[in-house]
Amino acid sequence: MGRWTWFHRLASPPSCYQTAQTLKPWFWVPAVVLLCFGLGNGLYFAPKDYQQGDAYRIIYIHAPCAWLSLLAFSTMAIASAIGLIWRLKLAHALTSALAPLGAAFTLVCLVTGSLWGRPMWGAYWAWDARLTSELILLFLYVGYMVLRASFDDVDRADRTSAVLAVVGFVNVPIIHFSVNWWNSLHQGSTVIRADGPAMPAAMLIPLLACFVGFTCLMAYLACVRLRAEILVRERRPSWLLTVDEHHE
Repeated sequence: MGRWTWFHRLASPPSCYQTAQTLKPWFWVPAVVLLCFGLGNGLYFAPKDYQQGDAYRIIYIHAPCAWLSLLAFSTMAIASAIGLIWRLKLAHALTSALAPLGAAFTLVCLVTGSLWGRPMWGAYWAWDARLTSELILLFLYVGYMVLRASFDDVDRADRTSAVLAVVGFVNVPIIHFSVNWWNSLHQGSTVIRADGPAMPAAMLIPLLACFVGFTCLMAYLACVRLRAEILVRERRPSWLLTVDEHHE
């Protein structure tokens, strides 16, 4: 039982609230450093692409946001399943905290993709398999938030929205493999390839920094939102003063 002690501690609101506070600077500092390096080099100093010119530079925002749109929903689906199976309310709290973040990154992904598509395809939008399934993902995020907000009872909101998150997860592999399964205007992976990345180091290193930096940024924001979600659910608990004093 001892090896599961950390799991039960993390499922405790006071412990989770304190852990999220402890982790915040560990995510925030790398996020700032890596994004300054990645975006600075990617948007200004990386060489032009021999085919796309400077238009390709939007990849330094678009690709990480696309990755985070999938990561956030995958995490929501896993947390929702845990919440449904083991009835852990903090799992539902994490899912609720992640939903607006995932929706925001998905929206940025779609907007930047449209801006990139205009010079590449001659149109801002095409009903391509990857684009369409990513749009469906945005609808799933919005649907999850609207469904939660439609219930006054928190427990019912948790259970009902969790089912949507678990069922909606089927769209994640569809997005990921859509380029391989169907004829697609969207280009395939340029980083994870059997024969190695299709980008020179001067382009690839800033892109990898952006991937990690944006991921750290989302983790930081998730910690902030999770703490707020715990306070809303606990309604100013007696343990809050003790936890805050511990961090002062």
